[in-house]
Amino acid sequence: MTAYLFLSFENTNSEVLKMLKKAKPYIISSVIALAVGGVSTLLTKDAMKDYENLSKPALSPPQAVFPIVWTILFILMGISSAKVYTKSHGAAKGSMLVYGIQLGVNFFWTIIFFGSKSFLFAFFWLLFLIALVIDMIYMFSKHSLWAGLLQLPYLVWLCFAAYLNLMVHLMNK
Repeated sequence: MTAYLFLSFENTNSEVLKMLKKAKPYIISSVIALAVGGVSTLLTKDAMKDYENLSKPALSPPQAVFPIVWTILFILMGISSAKVYTKSHGAAKGSMLVYGIQLGVNFFWTIIFFGSKSFLFAFFWLLFLIALVIDMIYMFSKHSLWAGLLQLPYLVWLCFAAYLNLMVHLMNK
């Protein structure tokens, strides 16, 4: 009985290690995406407080919604990119390049909008980001349909953010 329990525990341990090994790229990719969002937020934390005093459109959600939504979106981005990376075994260099570029553009939108309060420029920057994300979804979908589908909430949120961005510009000239 003791030998059986030991072998059973050893088997379970082995299975856990296999699961962790499979999960590692997903965890790393999600942490990278979250770090990009986290650093841009830290760099503009004080300026984000000014957002509360701006005139905003009626559909503007409460401030507490933004970090929740962005956390979910960054995790989905990480999962999606890891899915492409692990499935394509290096054949997705172009897709991963577009992914990296859009992460950088996303990073700088926060700085442009909140840090420099260049709302109109931030709107056009966001349109550029939306175009990159559409391209990324298309490229990711070639490697994995799920990887492309996981990016759709991000695209929808960016379109909503573009609406908010444009309205903030128009209402605070």
